[in-house]
Amino acid sequence: MSSHHIVRDDQEPALIIANGMECSESLLNQLMEWSPFVLVLDGAIHRVLEKQIKFDAWLGDFDSAQEIDLHEFPHLSHVEKVHAPDQNSTDLQKGIEYLIGKGFPAANIIWGSGYRQDHHFNNVFTLSQFSGKMTLSILDDHSRVYLLPKTFQKWYPKGTKLSIFPVGEAKGVVTKNLVYNLNNESLKLPERTSSSNEVLNDGFVEINYTNGHLILMECWD
Repeated sequence: MSSHHIVRDDQEPALIIANGMECSESLLNQLMEWSPFVLVLDGAIHRVLEKQIKFDAWLGDFDSAQEIDLHEFPHLSHVEKVHAPDQNSTDLQKGIEYLIGKGFPAANIIWGSGYRQDHHFNNVFTLSQFSGKMTLSILDDHSRVYLLPKTFQKWYPKGTKLSIFPVGEAKGVVTKNLVYNLNNESLKLPERTSSSNEVLNDGFVEINYTNGHLILMECWD
């Protein structure tokens, strides 16, 4: 049973639980502990209830869970049920819009990878849609995925696996402290990415680019 609301900062990211492959209990509990608000997307509700995860809102068209009555779960009496039937947007897109409307500046997304590959790819590329509106990360037991700002700097230990993917095409890409650096170059799907790169030395990695969007995947085995 996962705890919830041991939070020390109102600006901590909200948490979105999607309907992909489940992460480890340790990662789930770590994120739950620091999340001021937990949003469950429609398709994940059965698994969330089975694991007795506490959450604050449940969003979707509810086609897959019409028989569920949250009043049967006393510990969920506070949960907001958000009906979002728009078929032109995914549940993740609608969930992010909902959290933006509530004023959250950032959100972590779990169970957002694995299983159906169409959902997986949609979830990853959805990050670029909300550039400048919300800071988003998709986390699982093997990676953290997020949209890069135009100027990025972060300290990493030597050998850290980093993969850089463009959303369509990104231009003017310059990197420092990677084994395979880029010098004012373009990345374009599917022709060219910077997959399975790694940090050259302990220290700061810098990534800058001028046009488009880049997604960074911090990977571990």
